[in-house]
Amino acid sequence: MPGNKYNCSSAGTPRTRLERLLRERELRKINKSLNDNGDTDQLSAQESFSPDADTSPHYWFNDHEDSPEAARFSFDGSCDHQRQDHFRASKQRLLVVANRLPVSAVRRGDDSWQLEISVGGLVSALLGVKEFETRWIGWAGVNVPDEIGQKALTKALAEKRCIPVFLDEEIVHQYYNGYCNNILWPLFHYLGLPQEDRLATTRSFQSQFDAYKKANQMFADVVNEHYEEGDVVWCHDYHLMFLPKCLKERNSKMKVGWFLHTPFPSSEIHRTLPCRSELLRSVLAADLVGFHTYDYARHFVSACTRILGLEGTPEGVEDQGKLTRVAAFPIGIDSERFIQALELPQVQDHMKELKERFAGRKVMLGVDRLDMIKGIPQKILAFEKFLEENPDWRDKVVLLQIAVPTRTDVPEYQKLTSQVHEIVGRINGRFGTLTAVPIHHLDRSLDFHALCALYAVTDVALVTSLRDGMNLVSYEFVACQASKKGVLILSEFAGAAQSLGAGAILVNPWNVTEVASSIGYALNMPADEREKRHHHNFMHVTTHTSQEWAATFVSELNDTIVEAQLRTRQIRPLLPIDVAVNRYSQSNNRLLILGFNATLTEPVDTLGRKGSQIKELEPKLRPDLQEPLKKLCNDPKTTIVVLSGSDRSVLDDNFGDYNLWLAAENGMFLRITKGEWMTTMPENLNMEWVASVKHVFEYFTERTPRSHFELRETSLIWNYKYSDVEFGRLQARDLLQHLWTGPISNASLDVVQGRRSVEVRSVGVTKGAAIDRILGEIVRNKGMKKPIDYVLCIGHFLAKDEDIYTFFEPELPSETPPPVRPQVPTPVRTTTSETKLPVSRSAPRPARLKKQRSLSTIERKTKYPIVGGVLQSVVADRMSLQEGSSVLDLQGDNYFSCSVARKRSNSRYQLGSSDDVVRLLREMADHS
Repeated sequence: MPGNKYNCSSAGTPRTRLERLLRERELRKINKSLNDNGDTDQLSAQESFSPDADTSPHYWFNDHEDSPEAARFSFDGSCDHQRQDHFRASKQRLLVVANRLPVSAVRRGDDSWQLEISVGGLVSALLGVKEFETRWIGWAGVNVPDEIGQKALTKALAEKRCIPVFLDEEIVHQYYNGYCNNILWPLFHYLGLPQEDRLATTRSFQSQFDAYKKANQMFADVVNEHYEEGDVVWCHDYHLMFLPKCLKERNSKMKVGWFLHTPFPSSEIHRTLPCRSELLRSVLAADLVGFHTYDYARHFVSACTRILGLEGTPEGVEDQGKLTRVAAFPIGIDSERFIQALELPQVQDHMKELKERFAGRKVMLGVDRLDMIKGIPQKILAFEKFLEENPDWRDKVVLLQIAVPTRTDVPEYQKLTSQVHEIVGRINGRFGTLTAVPIHHLDRSLDFHALCALYAVTDVALVTSLRDGMNLVSYEFVACQASKKGVLILSEFAGAAQSLGAGAILVNPWNVTEVASSIGYALNMPADEREKRHHHNFMHVTTHTSQEWAATFVSELNDTIVEAQLRTRQIRPLLPIDVAVNRYSQSNNRLLILGFNATLTEPVDTLGRKGSQIKELEPKLRPDLQEPLKKLCNDPKTTIVVLSGSDRSVLDDNFGDYNLWLAAENGMFLRITKGEWMTTMPENLNMEWVASVKHVFEYFTERTPRSHFELRETSLIWNYKYSDVEFGRLQARDLLQHLWTGPISNASLDVVQGRRSVEVRSVGVTKGAAIDRILGEIVRNKGMKKPIDYVLCIGHFLAKDEDIYTFFEPELPSETPPPVRPQVPTPVRTTTSETKLPVSRSAPRPARLKKQRSLSTIERKTKYPIVGGVLQSVVADRMSLQEGSSVLDLQGDNYFSCSVARKRSNSRYQLGSSDDVVRLLREMADHS
């Protein structure tokens, strides 16, 4: 794989994830120092400024004139076009997919386009990443309906290493203006869903969401067209939340990362979003999911836990063995670009003019997009409060507010603009004089050099965002303050507060009094404190650069793939249904062991909506399984056993009309549907513990809403699947402590912890322990003449009960001993030659299995009274059976153990859901 540094096999290769990442970090430092020696690129003199608050692709791109300097930038992660060919060939390709390309296209004719390249935010970040060959994929920002124009634009963009995605006007309106900017962006910034015309907006949710999915699929089609094996695909922002799923469905081995440049809201906010689950699952298809801060990452994991019912781990989100890494990657800026700009003559001239203009006055600065989330009205009102309370400062301080207009056609933004102008006018009229006003407000952007000069002469920078993904204005201010060492007042709701909080004064922008007080503190701050605060932030800004951010993310993505490959080895392959059915049709005496819950029942909603909890309390056989199951039951060559943890009444209600065997309560009770129930449990099973455990379960059921417990004849189960995830987990931990220190401290019991359940049962009550005795009774009852030569064992079993999978496994020499099956006679096994059936890597090689059965005691009865805490058997017909003939004559190729909806299991194979079970049994029925 080109450029993949993990394909080496030297003896010194780091083994742990931390070792690999540290080594990569050192290599990047060495490469950077070598590249810096030969890098002579200068800053463009024509760059312009557009505030980069969220670093969202919507605001990355700064328009400037198409100068020779700008044209030199090629988006391959390097400005050096003279690298040797063999070195370039070794680079790993990086496909950066964003809503907008880092260019603006202007049509000059039918087949002529003028491209204006922007250098800002993500673009400058990736320009500094030397070890990757970068390609950009995105929308060019223009509608190109004709084929001639599309071909011409594609050719022109190819020279800039850009690949266009062509979206028509209707898609852009519904996808970009609709779902992205009208629904996702406000929600992610805690503004909520649209309030006005709620009914009409709600009706348009689905059409906008459909356009969103369609647009994401169009991006995926372009990525797939240009993807080469070994490429890294890096998707960006809320515009492309569906893209990871689209890419992985096409190629599951593709390396996909996704990064969000805005805040991610708490789960309580995100759950109000229609189609919330689809978006979360689509993002989880990525290998690595990145956010600016730990808070955003924590909110995402919490949403996956509470909305999807998945497990959150310190590494990320796990779903049946598939781990999506979730981590924080705070973005930075190209600090050297700002530091070097201060030495340019034009910037020095600007600085001199500003110092003369505001001589004798302290300069406060605000630089924002004119947006609801930027808190501009709150900032100006706090400044007014400060002037009210500090009359001595009225002619000694000035606030320069740069407010760059955005979305000027939206009524809400027009209203905000009018509000800000009104407040500014009122304050200037109240505190201004004929020669000076306290607030200078500009509704426009500044060019790069003017902005750097303004940063450099500022005494206090004021950032009062109500909610911001990062806000890099604070970084830019710090980078330009090497001599002035000004003070940064920063909103605690900006992502930058996590990084610059130690050196900045953190404020709640909604608390106008607090912000006004902080302004006074900043203006009167002693020089030594200013210097200490600035030094802390300056060190962070200059070390945590945008280039380091990009390199770290891609390095972690590569390492996540390595970790995933190691984890994949533990995940069972999908059941080869065609092979299983073919072997079934060629066999003469088949045994099908089927679980019930989540195997033969309808799938239920994990979080208990739409009556799922009621359905689960009364599990029903899937209607689409009735016909194939009856056909299989009527096949004389096939014996079916439904093996379940449910009690006998549940199995009676669902399978009374079928000719098969029912094994209830993990095989402790057995009957053929035409006969009576019998027990396979050991005699005199001690049940004295039941009352005390039941008392504990009742107590926790009362304390935990939507939990319930089941009292069975051989076990008790407390289930909190439908309770609040976090509260249920805490309650389960508390319950286990009560059990271990009380009722079961000295009892011979097993405590089985399920995903969201706690079960207490007697030692040895497992499906694997019961299957030996069940087989003996089946053989005796049917009078089998031929040994069983085909076994299919399939179910959604607890880990404790997965000993049934290993029960049938041929015993061959291996590095690790097979799991011990409690209370099962040791069988005699022989092996034969290998065959060609592909099985999972961890499964034993195909072999022939013969088992001789020892004494099996079957107690035939109708009821089981408890006397003195001991379960007694009322024996109607007790018989000891010595099986002299072989029960099994099983080749390894004819044994299929399969877990349902469990990727980590002791079984050989897996199936995704009960839908796959339906398909399997239907095909088997067709071959019966």
